[in-house]
Amino acid sequence: MTSGREAERTARCDAQAAMQGAPRRYVVAHALGCRRGAAVIEFGFVAAPLFALLVGILQIGVVFLAQQQLETAVEKSARTVFTGNVQKAGVTQAQFASALCANLTVLFNCSQVMVDLRSAGNEFSAADTSVPTFTYDAAGNVTNSWSFDPGGTGKVVVLRVMYQFPVVGGPLNLALANLGNGKRLLMATAVFQVENFS
Repeated sequence: MTSGREAERTARCDAQAAMQGAPRRYVVAHALGCRRGAAVIEFGFVAAPLFALLVGILQIGVVFLAQQQLETAVEKSARTVFTGNVQKAGVTQAQFASALCANLTVLFNCSQVMVDLRSAGNEFSAADTSVPTFTYDAAGNVTNSWSFDPGGTGKVVVLRVMYQFPVVGGPLNLALANLGNGKRLLMATAVFQVENFS
């Protein structure tokens, strides 16, 4: 059931259609009173920025989730070096990377996780926690060689795990990529002194 106002608007819109031969000022006045389809047009103006905002929020959320998962995996893996389990078992770099990947979710491709484990001697001041400079081959694959030195008792060790996370630019030119290949570098670092495990 329509209200009196809606019926009045409908009558105005119908009158507009009937005013084909009327002077222009009357047609404009009647068109301003007609609200049919106004919501669709207003939504058209708002839809694109709203969609862009939602895509941006989702993309940022996924990047933060992936970074947190990488941090958690590095913390768990660093514990095995910190307690001497890696050193006592003679774990290789491939085995260590595989164990680290077991703590990651489907957001990561384990074959692209880069693990750099190096001993910094006896001083924390010698620990290098900087972001490495990547080198690429013609296909865009990283060609850096990474260290795997878990150190011994009392040694300061730096564990850096890096991953090139794919991101989309999306509308509104949202630029989350921080690498030249259009991906975002996620990096988690742990610096610690190995316990006495002998």
